[in-house]
Amino acid sequence: MKYHESEEMYLETILLLKKKNATVRSIDIATELDYSRPSVSRAVNLLQNNGYIVIAKNGEIQFTEAGQQKATEIYERHHIITDVLIKIGADKDVAEDNACRIEHVISPELMQVLKTYLNE
Repeated sequence: MKYHESEEMYLETILLLKKKNATVRSIDIATELDYSRPSVSRAVNLLQNNGYIVIAKNGEIQFTEAGQQKATEIYERHHIITDVLIKIGADKDVAEDNACRIEHVISPELMQVLKTYLNE
């Protein structure tokens, strides 16, 4: 897995956890993804270094404006791809699983085509 894909996966995971819980910490991400705490700690530090999150002294993770925007875009791509796959006949679970992989490699041009298709 390329770092870019991993970065997006972590941002989306943080966003989803924030929808469920008021507070998100690295341990929550590790539990959600079933990853080791050191792996998550490294990824979270990279997200912080890249300006997507800030980590409070108590360990709480907050998005920066750029991080919130990127996480929201990733989440939107995931839902659009899932909806298109379901619309063309895929089982919901199969659509979800494949959308997770497709969302990391789809071009902006093809993403726009899918948006247009859903709105027809």
